[in-house]
Amino acid sequence: MRGSELPSKGMDPQTERPKKMNTEHLIADRQEGIGVCGWILVSLSFLLVLITFPISIWACIKVVREYERAVVFRLGRILSKKAKGPGMILVLPCTDTFIKVDLRTVACKIPPQEILTRDAVTAQVDGVVHYRIHSAVSAVANVADVHSATLLLAQTALRNVLGTQSLAQLLAGREEIAHSIQATLDSATEQWGVKVARVEIKDIRIPMAMQRAMAAEAEAAQEKKAKVVAAEGEMNASKALQRASMVLSESAAGLPLRYLKTLTAVAAQNNSTIVFPLPMNMFGSLGQKRTGR
Repeated sequence: MRGSELPSKGMDPQTERPKKMNTEHLIADRQEGIGVCGWILVSLSFLLVLITFPISIWACIKVVREYERAVVFRLGRILSKKAKGPGMILVLPCTDTFIKVDLRTVACKIPPQEILTRDAVTAQVDGVVHYRIHSAVSAVANVADVHSATLLLAQTALRNVLGTQSLAQLLAGREEIAHSIQATLDSATEQWGVKVARVEIKDIRIPMAMQRAMAAEAEAAQEKKAKVVAAEGEMNASKALQRASMVLSESAAGLPLRYLKTLTAVAAQNNSTIVFPLPMNMFGSLGQKRTGR
């Protein structure tokens, strides 16, 4: 059993190395050093600082702000795997150079991208990506321009993710799509020392013909709903009238009371002429009296 477990545990060392090795392979090995010539140049630079002290101290001391980190190069090699700062740092003239990296969050606008959804609808989508650099050494050593690379990758991720969605999913599930784009960007930019904080989809523009079709569909759905509600109301009203007629037919005084209520409602409208509805049996009795004469 142990022999069968060895392949799973004894994996290739290259696959077991963490993502930080993507940065470390570009950083000079401390055991290799800078060579004899390098040490001679460093010694001469240090000697020059001592000879010209204290004037040279102004060229050696650099100030790094709280939101910045400095990546120091000595004779072309990264001096340390950890960026320096904030505060004052010491560099040697002629042999040391440094690059400052801003660690503050950057809001990058994604230009409108022409995409084709899964249901063959063309749309233009733009968005905003919020990201920050958490490893200054990785941002300097692993990519030439971290901001341009992040923007281009965001455009590609936006097109790839939205191409797998339908138009209805695109309009209804902005948050889920934004989280999917964020996860894609975060995994791809990890080796650059970039942490994607948030992705937002700003605007979705579709052709005018599609907008008119969607508006007509929504209007038809509203009309259908209104007709259903009106039909239900008429059905409920007819049932109520049926129950009321049954109650009035069962009571002898119900119909006269209904007449009186109707007269009260008509009189409240300031009408000059009021028509009195009379029962049919009264007309019959009047006809009998006329024939008797």
